[in-house]
Amino acid sequence: MRIVILGNAGSGKSTLAKSLARTQAMPSLDLDTLVWEADQVAVQRPDELVFADLAQFCRESDAWVIDGCYGDLVEAALAHGPLLIFLEPGQDVCVANCRARPWEPHKYRSKEEQDDHLEHLLGWVRSYYDLDGSMSLAGHRAVFDAYAGPKRLVTRLAELEVMQRAWLAAAATSRARAVARAGS
Repeated sequence: MRIVILGNAGSGKSTLAKSLARTQAMPSLDLDTLVWEADQVAVQRPDELVFADLAQFCRESDAWVIDGCYGDLVEAALAHGPLLIFLEPGQDVCVANCRARPWEPHKYRSKEEQDDHLEHLLGWVRSYYDLDGSMSLAGHRAVFDAYAGPKRLVTRLAELEVMQRAWLAAAATSRARAVARAGS
């Protein structure tokens, strides 16, 4: 199973990706870790390195989950035929999730440093709905609409819970079959 999750900051991408990676035992890639220098969200890595690292990650496994808000990177990952999940729960949910997010040590050296950037992040979340470009609602909608592969638009967080329960059930069934085959 290959999955790409696209959406605004605070939409639930990383939470869903971590859950899927854990329950489905597959590698996960947060696109922020490719775009930004380690512990320095203000310093971008060169595009050629970012795209090369993304291509390498996609080739390394038959199953993975990728999440991010970078429409151009998501488009590159879509060449591998994953399920595309576009999370769009609305601005209020995204703002609330950003305010409640735990410390992200792969992005910030400390929780205090992360909190110092919160107002900037909230400004970004709010502007997502009015801007153009690959990291805007319009850009994400264009990526979603153009993708001919399997895709799902999720606008209510309750839909995620249903999807996660279905994936957990499928994983349990798959494990049970593997154990039964091994015992035969």
